[in-house]
Amino acid sequence: MKLDRSALDAHPLPPIIDGGKETKGRLLIIAGSREVPGAALLAAAGAMRAGAGKLRIATVESVAVQLGVAIPEALVVGLAEDERGGFAASTADQLAKQAEKVDAVVAGPGMAEGEACEKIAKALVATNSPMALDAALLHALEPIDHKRSSNPILLPHSGELAALLNCDEEAVGHDPVGCGLRAAERYRSIVLVKGPTSHVVTPGGEIWTYEGETPGLGVSGSGDVLAGIVGGLLARGADRLSALLWSVWLHGEAGASLAKKVGPLGFLAREIPDELPALLPRN
Repeated sequence: MKLDRSALDAHPLPPIIDGGKETKGRLLIIAGSREVPGAALLAAAGAMRAGAGKLRIATVESVAVQLGVAIPEALVVGLAEDERGGFAASTADQLAKQAEKVDAVVAGPGMAEGEACEKIAKALVATNSPMALDAALLHALEPIDHKRSSNPILLPHSGELAALLNCDEEAVGHDPVGCGLRAAERYRSIVLVKGPTSHVVTPGGEIWTYEGETPGLGVSGSGDVLAGIVGGLLARGADRLSALLWSVWLHGEAGASLAKKVGPLGFLAREIPDELPALLPRN
């Protein structure tokens, strides 16, 4: 099925309502490392521009203060880190407890790969919080063989999809949709297969295809913004499929808008979130 604006009419977002920040949802972003602290900032910008009301960021302690200054809208918690500047394995239980206190979770952007990711992924999946998993946590995720009230949304690029399936990345290139469907079934999750043409696939075999063809979106940090958009819509109360479909469309159309203003190449990931409010439904 083609993913365009008309297709989204069957998957409406929660209505805009008056009220304080709590009514627009509480989001936890678990992101960043000593080497890639900015991933949390990009995800946060995407989430807030998508309409999330209250934001908490968990990151490594060495960058927490700087991140808090860069994102004054967020409560930033610095947690223990390992010698490489990634989350320490001991943080897994803390993160799971924080996940239970919010309406949605985004985890993975900018995180350093390692043993800690396996423990963190396992601890988060054991909670019932709606969540989107990205980047390093996809390399650490184990097949989900138990029932959750809401299995995670997975956001892999081709290399991460290959890791999820324990196959060669070349196989993903030959059959991205087929590999996405296998991952959706294996992890009982809705999966976004990223690429110049993106595909949203479900465990039930449904497929949506977005063909935005905006070369400028293939830039560092773009995926972090996308993860944040997904989290923002989940926090607002969107169901998993609606949140992902809208996020893919919003991200692609934001890129198209920037391409008209700046050019087909050369815009920055940090510029994508500012395009989102004008694209969101107004009621």
